[in-house]
Amino acid sequence: MKYSLSLLSTIASLALAAPCTRQSGSNPSVDGLNFVIDGKSGYFPGTNAYWLPFLTNNADVDLAMSHVAEAGLKILRVWGFNDVNTVPANGTVYFQHHADGVSTINTGEFGLERLDYVVSAAEKEGVKLIIPFVNNWDDYGGMDAYVTGYGGSDKTSWYTDAKIQSAYQAYVKAVVSRYVKSTAILAWELGNEPRCSSCDTSVINKWATTTSAFIKSVDPNHLVALGDEGMGLKGGSEYPYTNAEGNDFALNLAIPDIDFGTLHLYTTDWGVSNNSWGNDWVKNHAAVCKSAGKPCLFEEYGIKGTHCGDELEWQATSLSTTGVAADLFWQFGDTLSGGQTANDQYTIYYGSDDWKCAITDHVSSISAAA
Repeated sequence: MKYSLSLLSTIASLALAAPCTRQSGSNPSVDGLNFVIDGKSGYFPGTNAYWLPFLTNNADVDLAMSHVAEAGLKILRVWGFNDVNTVPANGTVYFQHHADGVSTINTGEFGLERLDYVVSAAEKEGVKLIIPFVNNWDDYGGMDAYVTGYGGSDKTSWYTDAKIQSAYQAYVKAVVSRYVKSTAILAWELGNEPRCSSCDTSVINKWATTTSAFIKSVDPNHLVALGDEGMGLKGGSEYPYTNAEGNDFALNLAIPDIDFGTLHLYTTDWGVSNNSWGNDWVKNHAAVCKSAGKPCLFEEYGIKGTHCGDELEWQATSLSTTGVAADLFWQFGDTLSGGQTANDQYTIYYGSDDWKCAITDHVSSISAAA
């Protein structure tokens, strides 16, 4: 999901081969078209709270995580990146600084220690995390922060420049190594919504193949996904089905070290006027996942300002369609010490009227279907 960079200051202050089932201790794994969490194979509910590692009050992290767990949301996706080109004022969270061809990882109190606390809180509450390493968008720095810091020319250079990729892999290794033994990690993601506009699909595919293998070499016990929107597949002529953003869903899903596929759904943002279009979007991805023998994760979805209408039909379609193993609504909101967390009109706040119809009832449906 693309969101406003200005939210940072607000939040801070407040081969189609079937994959091997991987299980190490109580680490989440895949079992055919399902996820396995805490020894249970099935369909799981979850959400996104990208802002959680940028909070500086531990009590706020604890409260938000407890509300996620209390609601029965088993999977939580948070940002594992926060890139800058200029070091911000003390007390502002950032994870990596890129300037003059050098990248410096911030491991301190307002750096990766904030992510450490989120992982610790998830461990206590039994919530499983999905953590991507870079953003396609310029929010929280993203790929553009690397390009600026290394003098690249455009987004394509991010995927192909050796120095940029070396810095990216060094960061990936630093983060993965911190949590390689944590049972709170469901999966690592190469990035959030990686795109390469007008690129041949081989660009992202080659990068994803190399990077996923690299992650597995550091941590063979956790799952890995691309973190893409699911663009580039058969089933329709609309823009998301095309290869315009350099993605080929089936081709990338076939990468040996990619354990499951991801899909996002934002009809309005994609210029689709009929929300029911989203049901076939889910089903068409599920068919590709079923053919590949890997589960699909319906990772982001939402409708601005309206959470108890067509969005509920998307949830029902996801739950009833073979090949989809979980869904994560965008996004979780809460009221913490500094007030309400970020509201991008997709936000569903804990305890609100919409919470019951969109979250409580959906979790109950999943339990009933188990």
